[in-house]
Amino acid sequence: MNYPLFLARRLSLSSSGRKSAPAIKVAVTAVALSIGVMIAAIAIVLGFKREIREKVVGFNSHLTIYAVPTQEGEDNLVSLTPSLTNLLDKQDYITDYSLDASIPAILKTGKDFKGVYMRSLGSKGLDDFLADNIEEGHLPDSSLPADSTRLQIVISRLAARQLGLKAGDKIDTYFISDDVRVRRLEVTGIFNSHFDSYDDIYIYGNLGLIQELGGIDSKKGTTISVTTDNFETIEENSVKLQNLLMQALADGTVYRYYRIDNALSQGAGYFRWLSLLDTNVVVILILMTFVACVTLISGMLIIILDKKRFIGLIRSLGARRSKVRTVFVYMAIRIALLGMIIGNGLMLGLLYCQDRWHLLPLDADAYYIDFVPVEFNWTLFGILNLAVLAIIYLALILPSWFASGISPAETMRYEE
Repeated sequence: MNYPLFLARRLSLSSSGRKSAPAIKVAVTAVALSIGVMIAAIAIVLGFKREIREKVVGFNSHLTIYAVPTQEGEDNLVSLTPSLTNLLDKQDYITDYSLDASIPAILKTGKDFKGVYMRSLGSKGLDDFLADNIEEGHLPDSSLPADSTRLQIVISRLAARQLGLKAGDKIDTYFISDDVRVRRLEVTGIFNSHFDSYDDIYIYGNLGLIQELGGIDSKKGTTISVTTDNFETIEENSVKLQNLLMQALADGTVYRYYRIDNALSQGAGYFRWLSLLDTNVVVILILMTFVACVTLISGMLIIILDKKRFIGLIRSLGARRSKVRTVFVYMAIRIALLGMIIGNGLMLGLLYCQDRWHLLPLDADAYYIDFVPVEFNWTLFGILNLAVLAIIYLALILPSWFASGISPAETMRYEE
């Protein structure tokens, strides 16, 4: 029988028959707060990463294919030729791709104007992203004939505010290519991604209109947007696709030199910012673990002082010092587990409420998001709890020696 565990489970944490000692309550509270803060830090950083990643990918796609001129007079336009289409279709990691185009333009009202780039709609990833961020109106209806949505655009909330526009308004738009052409476009929707670096310069409209105004063949565009099955393997897939296209060029399967870019490089500034958050999380985990260990050690020492008669009794009955140490380590683990259960329960409940109702707002100008995002990763939460428990156990071994060093003859002189 494991009698140290039996004794640790049966012994009261109260002080001399009274209610729990204040030090025990403090220890439980400290552990609960520490584990709660650590879970919150991980969930919030994971949420930030998810939201920023989705915004960067929404604007840029996972992979982008560019055509690179290799001889004089060659343009930089791409086209989905049968050979290139066949090559992309054979890649298991590619889930979707589309032809895209963009052209510089000037939005002009009676009082103001704004320079932008008009990019084409039609990519599933981009359309879904813009639809999720629409604040007013709607995207051009892709189920309608292309001619009926040809002169419809969506603009950012930033552009709408600068030009005094709302959904349903029409605006004269000047397109700059070989010459200047003007079209009167209808604003069907206004989106707000809170990414001012993108919102400030892009509007979105019909691919056919961009091709017409830019003098681009109806089968060509400026880029090809590619969506893969896993964001985590973007760099690997980028290198893989680049090598594949180089080999196809050498084999004569494709006739153009293509360059591959990916969302990680296109949004490098945002991802570097997120890496700084990782450092902050590590610091928080270390500090909170330290706080939990210190308070538990303090609580353990108080329990030992309060149970000196008990220590003397079991020592006089023949309990070895190692068994005495184990009893008090188990008792401290009881406190730690109680605090961890309370901390996990309360924080996971609060995080669920935040994820569902977005109770805590953020300054979108500073953080690119107008609420505190959270993401539940049960594997990481489980690893965190096990790691904290293991560290606490190791930290309690040293103070447990104090209990085993107490003399039975001395403790038996104490009265109840």
